[in-house]
Amino acid sequence: MSYLGESIPKLGFGLMRLPMKGDEIDIGQMIDMADLFMDSGFTYFDTAYGYHGGLSEVAAKTAIVDRYPRESFQFATKLPAWNGPKTTEEAQQMFWTSLKRSGAGYFDFYLLHNLGSLRTKCFYDFGIWDFLLDKKEKGLIRHLGFSMHDNAEFLDMILTKHPEMEFVQLQVNYADWESGIIQARKCYETARKHNKPVIIMEPVKGGFLGDSLAPEVKAVFDEAGGGGSYASWGIRFAASLDGIITVLSGMSSIGQMRDNISTMKNFRPLDEREHAVIKKAREVLDSMPYIPCTSCGYCLPGCPQGVVIRNIFEVMNRELIFNNFAAAKSGYNWETLIGGKGSRCIACGKCEEVCPQQIKIIDLLKEAVAKYE
Repeated sequence: MSYLGESIPKLGFGLMRLPMKGDEIDIGQMIDMADLFMDSGFTYFDTAYGYHGGLSEVAAKTAIVDRYPRESFQFATKLPAWNGPKTTEEAQQMFWTSLKRSGAGYFDFYLLHNLGSLRTKCFYDFGIWDFLLDKKEKGLIRHLGFSMHDNAEFLDMILTKHPEMEFVQLQVNYADWESGIIQARKCYETARKHNKPVIIMEPVKGGFLGDSLAPEVKAVFDEAGGGGSYASWGIRFAASLDGIITVLSGMSSIGQMRDNISTMKNFRPLDEREHAVIKKAREVLDSMPYIPCTSCGYCLPGCPQGVVIRNIFEVMNRELIFNNFAAAKSGYNWETLIGGKGSRCIACGKCEEVCPQQIKIIDLLKEAVAKYE
């Protein structure tokens, strides 16, 4: 049985981490990357209203839209209703701004950006669901869906409430496959239960599953052999799943582009032996020092300050496991973008009273504040 996006090549160019020249996007290198991407038979480009402060959509117009026939590629962007607008008019204007900046004429795939937690309310307050359905009826959107960072229960609720959504974009990679916070496997299975195809984001976890992997994990792949890069294991793991529209990679150099194309040009799904290698790598990752938060959520309802405790612990674990402070700090800023910073903690102790893992939450929040704020 065919599905939406089945014929789309399974490597997508994510325009969130574009090559930079100082403070500006390196348009020359972006053009070279786009040309190599298209010449290799790949066609899906993904950006968002806020990527690179809006300059990603502008760069996409210069490097892609103005240089290729419109029907030769798929163009996707997203509307983050939670990020800035104070009125319905301002929120809905984001759509028109993206249309103008990109010059795309229409969007092949358009997404409500980053549903989850308190962010979701904005899409209802500003009437975004019906607004975008209207734009789809008018032909300005070919396919409408959403991206999400939340758990499987939330995803099930949204898809039950909004069956008109045609696809979902999820964070899926082998490190997060059994994560209690990301719930990659559970979210993927929930989307498939609702018969929704999936666009995969973060297949190499923002680069964490590439050359910055811990030596212990690299050793697993080195022993297995196969000749591919560390990042290629993550790309192939994601692309081996059923019902996938494409796997997005936020490539920021021509070298990364060449590596991903070499992996996906003649894509071969993981075999049984390779799945076992991935499982072993994940077990090594899971055995490394980390905060033993299971994302049960018991600590959250009683917090009088709304501190996003489990999200903060997730980004702290990124530094512990992947030894990448810059990425952990960036993740902290993202997770606390609309509130819930660790500095709001008043040390009331209600979280520690209910924590099944007996985690010293207050001390760890202080550590997070000292490091990331």
